[in-house]
Amino acid sequence: MRNLLLTLSYDGKNYHGWQIQKNAHTVQAELQKALYRLIDEKFDIKGCSRTDTGVHANMYCLSMKIPCHCKIACKNFPMAINRFLPKDIAVYDCNEVPLDFHARYSCIGKEYIYKIWNNPIRNPFFEGYALHYWHPLNIKTLNTAAQSFCGTHDFTSFCTLDARKPGNFRRTVKKFEISEQNKLIIIRVEADGFLYNMVRIMVGTLLRIAEGKISEDGIKNIILARDRSKAGNTARACGLYLDKVYY
Repeated sequence: MRNLLLTLSYDGKNYHGWQIQKNAHTVQAELQKALYRLIDEKFDIKGCSRTDTGVHANMYCLSMKIPCHCKIACKNFPMAINRFLPKDIAVYDCNEVPLDFHARYSCIGKEYIYKIWNNPIRNPFFEGYALHYWHPLNIKTLNTAAQSFCGTHDFTSFCTLDARKPGNFRRTVKKFEISEQNKLIIIRVEADGFLYNMVRIMVGTLLRIAEGKISEDGIKNIILARDRSKAGNTARACGLYLDKVYY
């Protein structure tokens, strides 16, 4: 067998996330259909992350094992498979990796960005690609508050609980930066891993701080509470992008 690592990007606006679901349009389903058309066999592909409905990816990685008789060279793989993919998904790199490599479990960290269009007037070019938030944001204040996220903590307060089996909620946030250019706010978060909706709840909490509904130094207490109800709302999916994956 050959184990291939594919790197792709996609516009998540028209998809119900990455993972295959019954009666839902997903990115993984499109990849598997394209692979079947290319190689005429079905493969179990391993994604690096579950992205939710409407979330985008500048960099997404998947691994898959294919038979050795499939001789397509890695350098030719992106052009070959992109012929069968919709225009909002594109594979841009392919590498051969060891057989024990797994796109999810071999990952040592990820970086997400969240975009906010901070202007009273909506921008039609950011519809579906950034959160429209019209109240003024103080970048310096939010940056100071956000540093409380950095370090190793139990992030139970910043995780949406669902039907999945609860696990270890401790994560290490390595970087949390907020910048602004021409009214577009970019929030950049790097960690060794992320919980379900973690970045979106972090953003929602920062917006509550901006509105004066949570104190500027309140994040530390929210973390210690381990109580989802103490944090802010879950920000809309449209502004979230998986930006980098580290191995």
